[in-house]
Amino acid sequence: MKILLVFDFDNTIIDDNSDTWIIQCAPEKKLPIELRDSYKKGFWTEFMGRVFKYLGDEGVREDEMKRAMMSMPFTPGMLELLNFIRKNKDKFDCIIISDSNSVFIEWVLEATSFYDVFDEVFTNPAAFNSSGHLTVENYHAHSCSRCPQNLCKNVVLVEFVGKQLKQGVNYAHIVYIGDGGNDVCPVTFLKKNDVAMPRKGYTLQKTLSRMSQNLEPMESSVVSWSSGIEIISHLQFLIKE
Repeated sequence: MKILLVFDFDNTIIDDNSDTWIIQCAPEKKLPIELRDSYKKGFWTEFMGRVFKYLGDEGVREDEMKRAMMSMPFTPGMLELLNFIRKNKDKFDCIIISDSNSVFIEWVLEATSFYDVFDEVFTNPAAFNSSGHLTVENYHAHSCSRCPQNLCKNVVLVEFVGKQLKQGVNYAHIVYIGDGGNDVCPVTFLKKNDVAMPRKGYTLQKTLSRMSQNLEPMESSVVSWSSGIEIISHLQFLIKE
């Protein structure tokens, strides 16, 4: 039985947020106040659609955006972790569930030749239109009240695991590696053999810590990390079991 590794992307694989990083392509590396103020909670993808339109209107082209994306730093130890997974791919299935977009994730993974490590990427679909503007759509519609309008990572994870089960693939462990508030919902899906791995000092870790203080039930174990090297150690321990 394999282990399923589920990764977030922003502030997990890469050490920043791809959506805010792209703003360095804007004139003077900032957005107009009225555009910044147009964000409404839960509607980030719609907001980014307006940001991409603004960048396009300002003459920012695909190659410039691509260069900016490829200059994003990876989180400490993450390249070592991805190499470790590649060497042990017979033991792991590996997916990304991210609130970024398909174009940004593809650029970053292809630039570092790590695309083959991941079996599937679930994220907001993006593409350049005929005017050369980047457009982005919501990943799906869902009815989860905890998650942003465009993506409930729990729904994606449940569907993926269910689809795998139908094909006869049952996982010994699911390991969820993330950092943000939108990673809380999928972590609640994890069972007692599974592991939630929140990044130290980030929202997911703080929320899980608060939940355990309030004695809110959680079945999985929680192992926090600040470097991919620590994640490798825990995966080695799971493989040996």
